[in-house]
Amino acid sequence: MTIKNRQWILARRPVGEIRDGDLLLRTTSLPVVGPGELLVRAHYLSLDPTNRIWMSDIDQYMEPVMLDTPMRGIVSGEVVGSGVPTFKLGDTVMGLGSWSDYCHGPAGNFSPMPAYPGLSPKDVFGQLCVVAPTAYFGLVDIGAPKVGETLVVSGAAGAVGSIVGQLGKALGCRVVGIAGGSEKCRWIVDELDFDIALDYKEGGLDAALRQACPQGVDIYFDNVGGETLNTVMGLTNLYGRIIECGLISTYNADCKVAGPSNYARIVMKRLKVQGFIVLDYAARYPEAYRAFTQLHAQGRMKWRCHELVGLEGAAEAVRLLYQGQNNGKLLIKVV
Repeated sequence: MTIKNRQWILARRPVGEIRDGDLLLRTTSLPVVGPGELLVRAHYLSLDPTNRIWMSDIDQYMEPVMLDTPMRGIVSGEVVGSGVPTFKLGDTVMGLGSWSDYCHGPAGNFSPMPAYPGLSPKDVFGQLCVVAPTAYFGLVDIGAPKVGETLVVSGAAGAVGSIVGQLGKALGCRVVGIAGGSEKCRWIVDELDFDIALDYKEGGLDAALRQACPQGVDIYFDNVGGETLNTVMGLTNLYGRIIECGLISTYNADCKVAGPSNYARIVMKRLKVQGFIVLDYAARYPEAYRAFTQLHAQGRMKWRCHELVGLEGAAEAVRLLYQGQNNGKLLIKVV
């Protein structure tokens, strides 16, 4: 029996929000595995804010996905074809693949799936593969937190933001989270031990932040950009640090987005503003894994996994990220 491979193809570049027809589900034959390549049967597909960037033909940290080619994605799965001696059939791997039942590409795009006591393979993939290193290196390396400092996190109920806040608490910071909706705000305070949660959907964020941060803001871990960045920048302290992890509020904009009007504060307060891509830290990922798993074993690191079933729903599911409707890390179980 011939095995078929479902793949989501980038049919056209989105203008504004991702719409029906931008991605198309097609069925193809399995490719032949050549030297230096792997064929991986996907178990889980990670859906991430950066997916929208990859769909756009803009200057970015990787080449954009080409039209009429499979949509790029981070996956975990089983090796079913190997052109390298370092991977055997049946090995479980994770890495950069595609929105497909079977992902085909260079073996260098994948790494063995590590095993950690107390963590399921789904949690290892969903939390350790990208989320934990993003939170860890962004906050620790760039934010350089000190005991007693005030850390503000936007997208605080999301996959990365929720981990950043818990890590900040473990490092002795006072943590203020910005999230969308009362349920998410309750979760990060009651379950994740954030000191304060602010619901941006209620409006009046500037006044709420001033009340929540009477001593100002020392570190801002930014996942959203836009007006929230501008608002928090206006409260930064001398030598404050702004960690630019993501700008999800701007990814669907169909025109050029204006920069912060508080830009002069970078000079006046001698701020450090640094963007980063977690791939830059790939050689140090085990450092983040160790810190993360130690905190988890101590009961100081919790998370949510928003799991949906079926590759066929990926194009609809990814929109949840830009509507703020996901609860934690968004994964597709590929079946």
